[in-house]
Amino acid sequence: MVLEATMIVVDNSESSRNGDYVPSRWEAQSDAVNMIFSAKTQANPESSVGLMSMGGKGPEMLVTLTTDFGKVLDGMHRTKIRGSTYLATGIQIAGLALKHRQNKSQKQRIIVFTCSTIHEDEPSLVKLAKKMKKNGVSVDFVAFGDLDPDNTRKLEVFSETVNSGDGSHLIIIPPGPSLLSDHLLSSAILGGDGSVPRGGEDGVGGAGESGGGFEFGVDPSTDPELALALRMSMEEEKARQEKENKAKSEAAKEPGLEGIPEEGGESQPLLNSSGEASGSGTAPATEDMEDKEDDADKMDTA
Repeated sequence: MVLEATMIVVDNSESSRNGDYVPSRWEAQSDAVNMIFSAKTQANPESSVGLMSMGGKGPEMLVTLTTDFGKVLDGMHRTKIRGSTYLATGIQIAGLALKHRQNKSQKQRIIVFTCSTIHEDEPSLVKLAKKMKKNGVSVDFVAFGDLDPDNTRKLEVFSETVNSGDGSHLIIIPPGPSLLSDHLLSSAILGGDGSVPRGGEDGVGGAGESGGGFEFGVDPSTDPELALALRMSMEEEKARQEKENKAKSEAAKEPGLEGIPEEGGESQPLLNSSGEASGSGTAPATEDMEDKEDDADKMDTA
């Protein structure tokens, strides 16, 4: 498992209010930040994640490197949407935060969300990329929203310059019905470092033999809801079959009523040969009748 210190830089400029991503650009970032934090800390409990914004009047450090998920949620909740972005300054501050991390054995990574116009020119971005590369900092970009050619070109140049050993990535996500976090789950930003596996052995994924080595042939990292539904359906079917088998086995062991003798040890018909009721209650009833007849005869004689 990769031990990393990750700074997440979110775009809280006015552009993040747009609703061309589900449910909005800002809410999509918030959901993706939560997912990244969970993926990093679950991959290695000693990994830490920090959070900062680069919009408004200037970049703001929201949460220093931490393993407390509540602090990250509070940082996102406190962030206000306003102003424009300061990409270069935001990356520089994130780099300083990583430089002063407590655990020096952690690898350094910055994940930048950008959905607005990039005002910095290309030469200044190239200079910053070289500085990040020299300091051993990997920089990932999640580009969405304003995807004009000029923005995309600047990000591509920065990513190519800072990249060292395929450690930095640029993900361009066009508008669509899918969540931003769904795209990230299947991207190299998370899947490339071993945090979220995307395939079977030797990195082979998709529709390989036996569904790529995944249960039910579905990768839970790319479609967790479908994987959970299939697992629950299988467990319900298994419980139903076990209940049916148990009922059948109990029915097979239950004895019939034919060989059970009646109370009293003897089997007697309901009616005797004279057509009268038979059984233990017959004799007492006959004796009572005879006693009543004797009493009547005595009264007549008197």
